[in-house]
Amino acid sequence: MSNRSLTTGLFVLGGMTLFTLVIFLIGGEHGAFAKHTDYYVEFADISGLMKGSKVRVGGLDAGQVLEIGLPDSPGRRFRLKLRVGEQVHGLVRSDSVVRIVPEGLVGEKLLLIYPGTARASEAKPGETLQSKEAVDLMNLTDNGASLLEYTSGTIKPFSESVIRTMDVTAAAMKNANDLLTSMKYEKGTVGLLLHDDKIAADIRESIANIRDTTTSVADASKRADALVSDLQSRQLAEKADRAMSSVQSAAGHVDVMSQKVEASLASALGPDRQGVDAASNIRQSLSNLDQATGNMAADTEAIKRQFFFRGYFKHRGYYSLANLSPDDYRKDKLFSNSANPRVWLDKEEIFEQRQDGTLALSTAGKAKIDASVARLGDAAVSETLIVEGYAASSEPGVQLAESRARAIVVRQYLQTRFYLDPQNLGTVSLRVTPPPRANKTSWDGVCIVMLRRTFK
Repeated sequence: MSNRSLTTGLFVLGGMTLFTLVIFLIGGEHGAFAKHTDYYVEFADISGLMKGSKVRVGGLDAGQVLEIGLPDSPGRRFRLKLRVGEQVHGLVRSDSVVRIVPEGLVGEKLLLIYPGTARASEAKPGETLQSKEAVDLMNLTDNGASLLEYTSGTIKPFSESVIRTMDVTAAAMKNANDLLTSMKYEKGTVGLLLHDDKIAADIRESIANIRDTTTSVADASKRADALVSDLQSRQLAEKADRAMSSVQSAAGHVDVMSQKVEASLASALGPDRQGVDAASNIRQSLSNLDQATGNMAADTEAIKRQFFFRGYFKHRGYYSLANLSPDDYRKDKLFSNSANPRVWLDKEEIFEQRQDGTLALSTAGKAKIDASVARLGDAAVSETLIVEGYAASSEPGVQLAESRARAIVVRQYLQTRFYLDPQNLGTVSLRVTPPPRANKTSWDGVCIVMLRRTFK
């Protein structure tokens, strides 16, 4: 009993194993268990396609038509869902074209997907591929018949026109023949001209009249020669020579005057008693004037720093914004005053890097600066503004260069945007450390400071 049960169990197990193997083989043949990708395509006419029709990629059987969506109006198109195997997925590109072709000469219709180009990206699952409508033989025949009918209608009037033209040409040749015959037998005006002696005599008389006219023209030419001789006898050439002599004399006087002017200039620009010419004296005078101006500026700077005048000049604002020292700037109470309004602008908010590597203000950065000046109020266009530049780089040299460049870019924008007085705009490169009273330990960007003076 136990042997029979064991045999039955083995038989059932073998049958199930065989059944499962057959299922997998059939499924593998039809691609049921293989990986696949679905696409969509649209056609105005599906030309005999049906659900389950084959899909080929580059001539290789790769899948089938899963669904056929019907259009909801005459102007719409049929929407087909395709399923192709994963092994040909790399051949289907975004520029692949799908056409409806027959299988053989008279076989069933199928979809043929032409592989795309290598430069195009792979078509994504669910993407709608490009389609090209199939050529309808009936429409092609109708178009050919219409073309033949149009050609026949065009050629027929043309042939009739050619026939009429040939008739007119034959009539013209007949008229020319009649004209030559009339001339030969002294008929018509031309025939009379060729054979009438009286007309020939009239022509000879006309030629004689022409000869007399030529003689009259010759007499007129002789009279013109006599008139030229009379003009020569009046010595017009000698009078013209005297006029040219007068012009040359005037030119000589002008030349003498030019020499005198040149001599005067040479005397004025020549060397003085010490042998130094005028140009050197002028250069020396300008150099002395420049030196005197520099000495005056140095004296003014020295007066500003005197004990009795330092407070006055500091409150009146008589300082050089173009040469602000970072150390003096941090120590000076006027610049580091906590009452001075400050606008802190981060580098990421206002700057951008151009393609050539130079620093520039972005569009958003310009708008940010405009809003900052608006917050400072009307006093921003009359009071003194200082642009502090900061750069949080690890290298001191980069800090100095970047902070100075940022301050200069913002200063130039403020001057051109709001037409500010250059004497009321200053820049200072503070690297990464703000002044002690600025309530910040470090900064990476710029800060616009408006000075508050106690009196003016």
